Amino acid sequence: MRQLVRLVPALAFATLAACGPGVNAGDDDDDVGPDARTDGGGGPDADEGAGECRKMDLIFVIDDSGSMGEEQTNLRSNFPMFAQLLNSYTISTGETLDYRAAITTTGITANITIQPPMIPGFPPFPPTPAPQTGLDGRFRQACGMTRSWLERTDPNMATTFACTADVGTGGPAIEMPLRASQLAATLATNPGFLRDDALLGIVILTDEDDCSRTATTFTTAGDNCATNGDTGLQMPAEVVAALDTIKGDRGRWAAAIIAGQTTCESSFGAAEEGIRLKQFQQQAGTNVVFGDICGGNLAPALQQALETFQAACENFPPIGRTAPPLASDLDRR
Repeated sequence: MRQLVRLVPALAFATLAACGPGVNAGDDDDDVGPDARTDGGGGPDADEGAGECRKMDLIFVIDDSGSMGEEQTNLRSNFPMFAQLLNSYTISTGETLDYRAAITTTGITANITIQPPMIPGFPPFPPTPAPQTGLDGRFRQACGMTRSWLERTDPNMATTFACTADVGTGGPAIEMPLRASQLAATLATNPGFLRDDALLGIVILTDEDDCSRTATTFTTAGDNCATNGDTGLQMPAEVVAALDTIKGDRGRWAAAIIAGQTTCESSFGAAEEGIRLKQFQQQAGTNVVFGDICGGNLAPALQQALETFQAACENFPPIGRTAPPLASDLDRR
């Protein structure tokens, strides 16, 4: 599987040179128990030894709010190269990688009331209803797709993915990428997608922090949830634990977050610091990486995602092994 490592730098350089700056309501079921683990036709195979996976199930969680037009364009420009790398990926037996790729958004359906914070010397702002409708983790099926995900053998896979990744910019303004990731990986939301013997790889692309909640009716001061005093947020550790349960082991899933390392400005526009997203990375450990959206091109972050998924695939644990404790649990010991 080292072929991918050799290919990535050259192809990423080509991508950087070529692309430059500028590439309704769903099921609210939280299945995270044994029934949440799925086998979409590719269940455990005793002949497949531990230590190397042959399959990847990839979920892209894309922010579809009003500020994401430039980032989506850059992602669509870079994905053909991403697909080329996946198609060139061979394991130690010489077999090519069996992968699936699906797209959802950061939008979650909710009845929201915005209550702006008080400003000294001014009267209080009135609460404003702001209901939103999102995909709730469901995969987009568009651009002539015959199912809700794409596979390497599908005709025009890369161009169809790029077309489907055009999720638009009219989505919810309160982004919940962690919640969307959890829901997307459940049987109730996307039946048949996850395979027990495949690495689950999640790519989150957003220019805002995470505001995930399990409640569907709430009041908030806005989308800076980590700093505006909001309560009732879903803790990042809960999402880590849910993904552990869905896949049966911490080593059987990986993620790449492409968001704001800090509050920044770039050719993509402004991005807020992903405080809660960084907490998710810290809780999950080495199989989750954080790429900076502020660089003005997504090619380096996508390269980092592929390298992370490859490393996880090369250390794929046997099915049924108990997941390790959360980092927060270790800290309390």
